[in-house]
Amino acid sequence: MIKCTSIDGIYSADPKKDPTAQKLESVSYNDILNKNLRIMDQASIALARDHNLKIGVCHIDTLPSLSNLSDGTFIGSIIHQ
Repeated sequence: MIKCTSIDGIYSADPKKDPTAQKLESVSYNDILNKNLRIMDQASIALARDHNLKIGVCHIDTLPSLSNLSDGTFIGSIIHQ
Protein backbone atom coordinates (compact mmCIF):
# COMPACT_ATOMS: atom_id res chain seq x y z
CA MET A 1 0.00 0.00 0.00
CA ILE A 2 1.22 3.52 -0.73
CA LYS A 3 0.20 6.61 1.24
CA CYS A 4 1.09 9.89 -0.42
CA THR A 5 1.35 12.98 1.79
CA SER A 6 2.63 16.55 1.73
CA ILE A 7 5.99 15.45 3.24
CA ASP A 8 8.49 12.89 1.98
CA GLY A 9 8.11 10.20 4.64
CA ILE A 10 7.73 9.58 8.36
CA TYR A 11 9.53 11.83 10.84
CA SER A 12 10.19 11.69 14.57
CA ALA A 13 8.13 14.91 14.90
CA ASP A 14 6.24 17.21 12.56
CA PRO A 15 9.01 18.56 10.26
CA LYS A 16 6.89 21.62 9.48
CA LYS A 17 6.96 22.60 13.16
CA ASP A 18 10.20 21.02 14.43
CA PRO A 19 13.37 21.66 12.39
CA THR A 20 15.21 18.96 14.39
CA ALA A 21 12.77 16.22 13.29
CA GLN A 22 14.58 13.19 11.91
CA LYS A 23 13.32 11.23 8.91
CA LEU A 24 12.70 7.57 9.68
CA GLU A 25 13.39 5.25 6.74
CA SER A 26 11.68 2.29 8.39
CA VAL A 27 9.17 2.10 11.25
CA SER A 28 7.26 -0.79 12.77
CA TYR A 29 3.49 -0.79 13.14
CA ASN A 30 3.87 -1.08 16.92
CA ASP A 31 6.23 1.92 17.09
CA ILE A 32 3.67 4.02 15.25
CA LEU A 33 0.88 2.88 17.57
CA ASN A 34 2.92 3.12 20.80
CA LYS A 35 4.46 6.52 19.99
CA ASN A 36 1.16 7.82 18.63
CA LEU A 37 2.78 8.97 15.39
CA ARG A 38 0.01 10.50 13.32
CA ILE A 39 0.71 8.93 9.96
CA MET A 40 -2.74 7.40 9.51
CA ASP A 41 -5.58 6.54 11.84
CA GLN A 42 -4.67 3.84 14.36
CA ALA A 43 -7.33 1.43 13.12
CA SER A 44 -5.76 1.43 9.63
CA ILE A 45 -2.29 0.82 11.07
CA ALA A 46 -3.59 -2.03 13.25
CA LEU A 47 -5.41 -3.60 10.29
CA ALA A 48 -2.27 -3.41 8.13
CA ARG A 49 -0.25 -4.96 10.97
CA ASP A 50 -2.75 -7.79 11.44
CA HIS A 51 -2.52 -8.62 7.72
CA ASN A 52 1.26 -7.98 7.46
CA LEU A 53 0.70 -5.33 4.78
CA LYS A 54 3.67 -3.01 4.27
CA ILE A 55 2.86 0.67 3.81
CA GLY A 56 5.06 3.07 1.90
CA VAL A 57 4.74 6.74 2.88
CA CYS A 58 6.00 9.29 0.35
CA HIS A 59 5.45 12.81 -0.97
CA ILE A 60 2.67 13.16 -3.55
CA ASP A 61 5.20 14.59 -6.05
CA THR A 62 7.08 11.25 -6.12
CA LEU A 63 3.98 9.43 -7.37
CA PRO A 64 5.32 9.20 -10.97
CA SER A 65 8.46 7.42 -9.69
CA LEU A 66 6.48 4.65 -7.97
CA SER A 67 7.17 2.44 -10.98
CA ASN A 68 10.67 2.14 -9.45
CA LEU A 69 9.24 -0.03 -6.67
CA SER A 70 9.84 -3.15 -8.75
CA ASP A 71 13.62 -2.58 -8.60
CA GLY A 72 13.61 -1.96 -4.83
CA THR A 73 13.85 1.82 -5.05
CA PHE A 74 11.48 3.80 -2.85
CA ILE A 75 11.82 7.43 -1.83
CA GLY A 76 10.03 7.70 1.49
CA SER A 77 9.49 5.59 4.60
CA ILE A 78 8.27 2.03 5.04
CA ILE A 79 5.92 0.80 7.78
CA HIS A 80 6.34 -2.92 8.46
CA GLN A 81 6.38 -5.66 11.10
